[in-house]
Amino acid sequence: MTAMTPGSNILLATARVTVDVAAPVRLDVSGLLLTADGKVRSDDDFIFYNQPSGPGVTYRSGGGTSPDAIMVDTTAVPPGIEKIVVTASPDAAGQTFQGIEPTATVRNADDNSVLATFTPPQLGTETALVVVEIYLRNGAWKARAVGQGYANGLAGIATDFGVTVEEPAAPAPTPVPAQAPAAPSMDPRVTAPPAPAAPPAPATPPPGTGKINLDKGRVSLQKNQTVSLVKGGRPLLSQVKMGLGWEPAYRGKDIDLDASVIAYGPQRNHLDSCYFGKLQILNGAVRHAGDNLTGEGGGDDEVITVDLGRLPQEVSGLVFTVNSFSGQKFTEVAKAYCRLLDAATGEELVRFDLTSAEAQTGVMMAKMIRQFSGEWEMTAMGEFVKSRTVRGMVKPAAKSL
Repeated sequence: MTAMTPGSNILLATARVTVDVAAPVRLDVSGLLLTADGKVRSDDDFIFYNQPSGPGVTYRSGGGTSPDAIMVDTTAVPPGIEKIVVTASPDAAGQTFQGIEPTATVRNADDNSVLATFTPPQLGTETALVVVEIYLRNGAWKARAVGQGYANGLAGIATDFGVTVEEPAAPAPTPVPAQAPAAPSMDPRVTAPPAPAAPPAPATPPPGTGKINLDKGRVSLQKNQTVSLVKGGRPLLSQVKMGLGWEPAYRGKDIDLDASVIAYGPQRNHLDSCYFGKLQILNGAVRHAGDNLTGEGGGDDEVITVDLGRLPQEVSGLVFTVNSFSGQKFTEVAKAYCRLLDAATGEELVRFDLTSAEAQTGVMMAKMIRQFSGEWEMTAMGEFVKSRTVRGMVKPAAKSL
């Protein structure tokens, strides 16, 4: 038996496996069949208590006395399906995983022997988890420990993987606040009546909320807003450039700022940092173009190129930071910004302008998080830290992930 850690994997020596997920409370367990692009083919690929069977994948209820489980027969999984993810969420509405860490057990379905166990660490506000995945790699089936958390429940996971989660019909007309949202139904077969026409969604969500993609072109973010790096329904898996720029607040005064990117693993563990003293990390997947000592001139002052497709699988988060090595505070800086560009075309994809400043020497400008579905999300941060070097940013940036 193997005790797994996030990101670790085992080769499956049997064609039929069962993954059960146990916790001190009742859990709802489900499975999703995913293609190479990390999405279901249709809602029929979402296997749960209301839809307990699909091609090669079956849901088994524990009846309240045993843990629910997902059984996978890899010989019956249809062509084109490369991954089955096993998810779990507390049965009680709104309950988080704080203090009720679950344990997934991967078993040989033929003799019930235990192949591996996995308990996701550091859980808090998550209300749903992608716990384990059964995946095909070079013709062999493997199991990987994941532990990816979601704060918006099983509906958030289902939506992320392409399942249609519709709203149920509203009850009889009763005076309610305008546009009060209905709770989503986890049964993808439930069909809601047409909703009243809503005004078109803005290109950018309200400050501090919402998530959008790149379908409508360049996105301008405000602090705490998030954009999914998806265009035309597909994740952006090519080279991108993060350009960071600034100007001195007072004419004639040089500002020596240093842009860096810090890479983290699935447990918020520091993997490496790319900065003026280390221009390449992760086998060249992240490259720094060099130091700008003054901030003078138009355009980006420092540029960091990230090859998303070449990043090792263990890289789950990148935090882009700027530090004042000379000790000048950000109150002496004007027009600080970061922007994400398509490295092949030079097209600007996302921009974040830092509109406020604090008398600190470091700022976390933005973070990019790899979602379990394979896509990356970028969130504008603008959080100030007392640090003149990237080394002092490692711990604060880890806490922000």
